[in-house]
Amino acid sequence: MTGVIQLSYARRPASLRYMLRAVRPVRRHPDLNPRIVATWRDHRVDPRDLASFLEITGLPAGPELPLLYPHVFGFRLAMAVLTHPSFPVPIWGVLQTRNHLVQHRPIPLESAMDLDCRVLAGRPTAKGAEFDLRTTVHVGARLAWESLVTFFTRGRFGEPGPDSPQARSPTEFGTLAAEWTPRNAAHWRFGGFTGDYNGIHLWDAYARRLGFPRALFHPPRVLGECLSRLPGACDHAAPQRLDAWLKGPVPHGRPVRLHAASGADPTTFALFVEPERPCIVGRLQRHNG
Repeated sequence: MTGVIQLSYARRPASLRYMLRAVRPVRRHPDLNPRIVATWRDHRVDPRDLASFLEITGLPAGPELPLLYPHVFGFRLAMAVLTHPSFPVPIWGVLQTRNHLVQHRPIPLESAMDLDCRVLAGRPTAKGAEFDLRTTVHVGARLAWESLVTFFTRGRFGEPGPDSPQARSPTEFGTLAAEWTPRNAAHWRFGGFTGDYNGIHLWDAYARRLGFPRALFHPPRVLGECLSRLPGACDHAAPQRLDAWLKGPVPHGRPVRLHAASGADPTTFALFVEPERPCIVGRLQRHNG
């Protein structure tokens, strides 16, 4: 594929359109680096959506947007890219495995934001293939926020190269910081923020068909609940970087434990459902440009 596929939006990308596109059988291109770019111009915060997002995650309100806001509300662009017929694999076999989020400067609530999401790189791995999607947020001409989100799919895609340098997660997580049971509600509402209406996040019966005993929380929702319990993580005015490795699902209705290295920068943390293996590992630190 030689030309750039440009998806342009002047308002919130309609999930019905890309979800219908996702279920259409199409012939997939073998190119692991499709040139797909999705843009959303002049995005502005809906106060009701923001209030609901903060209420669900427990993150505090303030005059600036939280670090996770562009990741959650800009995820519709990633969905538009992943469901495009030129993407090399169907979205239903794709798992989100790593999030690397960087806030370069505070984003005031009243800002007009321009979002851009594109496939940055694809590569074969030992068990399948990985795809990096880069999303940027500009306020005016200035880069305010960016992310690199990695997705994985199983299969045979050629000789694997070296692992991504970002693949290795921390192994020391600190002591117990919090225990709680995430609220088993508002799953459809959170899916409305991300544009991800995969039934595995909504219905137990659907999740059981895929081998899970319960439906699974959207990963950024769980990340928000973790950050809301970390000292210093909710200072929206301070530039920050969050690296998160998604190692396993968090089922609805299960109690969780958060371990964290208290008072450190960077702060490493891990969320456990089962006693031995964390389902999310994270590292939060100040970002100095």
